[in-house]
Amino acid sequence: MYKLPGNAGVSVFGDKSLEFYRDPVSFCQQRIEKHRSRVFQCRMLNRPTAFICSVQGMRELLCEKSNLFLKDPTDLMTNMYGDTVVTTNGEEACLLRLSLTSLFAGSCLESSSDYITSVCERCLKDLSLSGQPECVYSAFKRLGTELVLGLFLNIRAEEQPDLFQEIMQLCTQHWHGLISAPINLKVPLWSSGFSTALDARDKLMVIIKDKLENDTQGFVGSLGSLPLPDSTSASQHLLLFISALIPKALASLLTSFTLALSGNKQARLRAMEDPDYLRTVLLEVQRLWPPFIGGRRIADQDTTIAGFPVPKDYGAIYISHSVHRDPEVFQQPDNFLPERWSGRNAGQEHYLCSFGNGPRSCIGTKLTDVFLKEACMYLLKHYDWCLDPPSQDLEYKWLPVSRPANPPTISFTRLDLTRSDRSDTN
Repeated sequence: MYKLPGNAGVSVFGDKSLEFYRDPVSFCQQRIEKHRSRVFQCRMLNRPTAFICSVQGMRELLCEKSNLFLKDPTDLMTNMYGDTVVTTNGEEACLLRLSLTSLFAGSCLESSSDYITSVCERCLKDLSLSGQPECVYSAFKRLGTELVLGLFLNIRAEEQPDLFQEIMQLCTQHWHGLISAPINLKVPLWSSGFSTALDARDKLMVIIKDKLENDTQGFVGSLGSLPLPDSTSASQHLLLFISALIPKALASLLTSFTLALSGNKQARLRAMEDPDYLRTVLLEVQRLWPPFIGGRRIADQDTTIAGFPVPKDYGAIYISHSVHRDPEVFQQPDNFLPERWSGRNAGQEHYLCSFGNGPRSCIGTKLTDVFLKEACMYLLKHYDWCLDPPSQDLEYKWLPVSRPANPPTISFTRLDLTRSDRSDTN
């Protein structure tokens, strides 16, 4: 057995958290090259931590040995969302997943399709109307917000605009608590970001509990009838499902999709006509530009990852950006090559970890896939598009959700309008 490359450092002074958060991609790439290994160690959040940047290591961590690595009970996600399917461990996590799975599959998933179609139509039909370039990330984030609030809370922007705006603002304030120091402090005329987030959470919970008590339709009605552990579980999960996390992830992927096919009319036409090619495009978008940089676990006992020892109480972080560019699995790892998913990497979708992997993967992955395909097909059928201006800085920032650091602007040109579309615009 080989020694885990790198150095775990000394307490506090040897911590590399700030360096990682500044630029996680460069942080990992420099150490991969230095140690000539895609698994290495350093001190993160003042804990010796194994960084996992290979497909093999990720699969061991999240699949084969998932029972040996636990979610951190002190994680900020627990403070902000409570005990949910994302934050709990062991039997509790398994039972929650079993209870919730039915809401994201089968007839429940099918019943969402009409609403998803209507949201895409309403939010995307006017992209070319102003004649000016669109900040696509903002437009797609609004689309994602309408989706989650309509699906999970039965709150439609066109029917309850004031309530919709209030919840959207509260969700944004709550989200900022995830990316601020966990300091709950209030003084006259000022509150910490974390304190503001907790206030927003309390206000959201009032709205959510009212919905659970009085709305028997759709997702919120089904959730209220599930066999969950206690009376607070349904409201905590609804808080998670309507959080800004989901719209930002959807906006990240849709932004990357439009950038990847910008100026490539032939690829857009092929994706519109061939559902399988669209599937490979979306897989490649997810591979190169995963919305989340990765995830963290704590070793519950001494074990190994990719042949390296990981002692009990070590942290273990998988880095999706690095895993997805593992040259042992993905040839020409930095190139956008959708055809790899119908060739060398056919059937290897399970090597991606944008939304986790294994038994703790995102419970809403199928719903996300349906939504992304619907939104992308609407764009492909109704628009040509290109970067405007043609030269823009598209360098990505990776935390808290990946997107170009400078929000890109794209010009959309409406394709030939159908008769029904003409009548809609008259």
